[in-house]
Parts: sequence; structure tokens; C-alpha cells
Amino acid sequence: MKKVMIILLVAFIIIQFFPIDKTNKPLNPGMDFLKIKTNTSPEIAKLVTNSCYDCHSDETKYPWYTNIAPASWWIKNHIDEGRKHLNFSTFATYEPKRQIHKMEECVEMLEKHEMPLESYYLGHQDAKLTDTQRKELITYFKREIQETKFKTE
Repeated sequence: MKKVMIILLVAFIIIQFFPIDKTNKPLNPGMDFLKIKTNTSPEIAKLVTNSCYDCHSDETKYPWYTNIAPASWWIKNHIDEGRKHLNFSTFATYEPKRQIHKMEECVEMLEKHEMPLESYYLGHQDAKLTDTQRKELITYFKREIQETKFKTE
């Protein structure tokens, strides 16, 4: 048992030498969702930023525990997958049809309570949405969908 514990401790120490890349891409404000959606209220912008931007933008704020492997690897994978699926920092680069689709997915994820992830709340209590806030975001995204459709017709 003692040998197993020593091996695990040595392995834990060794994996600390393989940190994640915490570099965020340079921002282009003209491409950001909240910058191009000029009718967004400060309250809604704060909700989107607090609940979505860490995983779905190039503005990730890495907490202290992202310095500890293997948790850091798991978190980095979530961030990479989140950005791949939807990146609010590059939203303006999406074609209007894709923008609409991404906002429809936001509505769906909010309605199903699938986003933000429950595991995200552990270190980010400010990201936890009340039912009222969730409804406000759903209404907001639905309005933005309609506005984007109107502009593309």
C-alpha cells in the first residue's frame, strides 16, 4: 500500500510539469457578440458574461485550480470544446444563418437547464442563474434571433 501511495504521489508531481496553455487569443471588439448586439442591456450583458464567457469566448479567466493537473486538463478540455461550439468573441464572423442557429441553441440549452454546466457553479457562484434570469436570457436571445432574421430578409 505504501509503494502504491508513493507511486501515485510521484505521478501527481510529474504531471504538474505539463501545464495547460492559458493564453487567450487577442480580442477584436468588433467581432464580439455583446459589442455587435448594441441593444443589449447592461444587466443582460452581465448575465451573458458571467454565465457564458469563460467557456464560450476568448476572455477566459482561469481560476487558481487550473494550475493543478489533472483538473486543469479537464477544465481546459471543457473550455476548448465550448469555444469550438460557440465563441462569443468571434460571433460577427459567423454567417447570419449560423448566428441564428447558435442563438437558437442558446435558447435550447437555457430552457433545458443544460447551460451553464452544474460543475461550473462550483467555482463560479455568480454564474448561477435564477429562474427569472434564465427567462430573461431566453427572451433576449429570442429577440436577437428575430432581429437577425429581420435584417437578413
